Amino acid sequence: MTVVERLLVVGSASVHTWRYLAGIAPHAKEVYLASNGEPPPELTPANLLGVCKLDFSLKAFGSAAKLAGFVDAVEPQLAHVHQANSVAWHAFRALKNRAIPSVLTAWGSDVLLLPKQNALMRRMVSANLAAASALTADSFHLAAQMRELAPNASSIDIVYFGIDALPVEPAPGRPKKVLSCRLHKSLYRIDKIIAAWAAIEAQPQFKDWQLTIAASGPETDALRAQAARLKLRRVDFAGFVSPQKLAELYAESRVFVSVPESDATSVSLLEAMGHGCLPLLSNLPANGEWVLDGVNGRIVPDIANLPSALAESLEWASCDAKLAEAAAINRRLVETRALNSANVARYAALYKKLLSRTA
Repeated sequence: MTVVERLLVVGSASVHTWRYLAGIAPHAKEVYLASNGEPPPELTPANLLGVCKLDFSLKAFGSAAKLAGFVDAVEPQLAHVHQANSVAWHAFRALKNRAIPSVLTAWGSDVLLLPKQNALMRRMVSANLAAASALTADSFHLAAQMRELAPNASSIDIVYFGIDALPVEPAPGRPKKVLSCRLHKSLYRIDKIIAAWAAIEAQPQFKDWQLTIAASGPETDALRAQAARLKLRRVDFAGFVSPQKLAELYAESRVFVSVPESDATSVSLLEAMGHGCLPLLSNLPANGEWVLDGVNGRIVPDIANLPSALAESLEWASCDAKLAEAAAINRRLVETRALNSANVARYAALYKKLLSRTA
């Protein structure tokens, strides 16, 4: 159902932006995009009628004026900005003094980490949050941090970046595999996973288990070197994979491990839970909104305990019945809270509410 005639989406070149664009497009008659990239053909909606290519870096002082010209040309009824970082800084300068309602969706590190860098970044993020007509977050913890940064900002809705559909129910007897698929950046601590895996390979009872490390990033070469230095024999670096291949990796894995230093609700966690993997996660507030330690996954209280937590997770997931019990809980959580269709509909309802105020 169409709720907005002309929608402007502002966001960085990311699969999350592209998936949101494709999901929300049926709720708009015309869609326009401002980004530092363009979506792939399979995620480009038919009603995407214009793209404004922008540099979102803080030094790109001309980006706001360029976007303002684009806004004046296409006359959007509503703007949806993704990330409260420099993307929002450029967007809200472009929207200033224009009677266009706006939604700002925080993603995680833009609110949880960026304001901690220095006072200037904190003021920028706070101002971005205060400038929006409505705010959304994908975890209660993230919403609380947003409110702390901008006490007088608009109301905050909890809406998730969900998954397209609940995967087929996993069959028993899956291979004994562990999957890591977060980016190879220091934030995600893939090196700690590799170090923990070295302890696993040293234990005979886990001789049938393998670790798959998907994705890539600036630390890929160092991570490969670490695995070679530790003489690991059962680690497969899969590299950057397509969504279809990633779904296959989830389906053939029993344990999903993700231990970043900071995170909101991770789409990869939702995908893993939907595929019936047992999650092994770092002790972050957003993770605690999905996983109760010992019930439907494991939470590592201290990264130093990752080797023992990984061993305990492998023992748990070795039993088909125990794995199926946790998988059933996780799949119900995803089905009730994290499917794209329901969450996109919530965004559309938010658009409708904002537009009704300006009618």
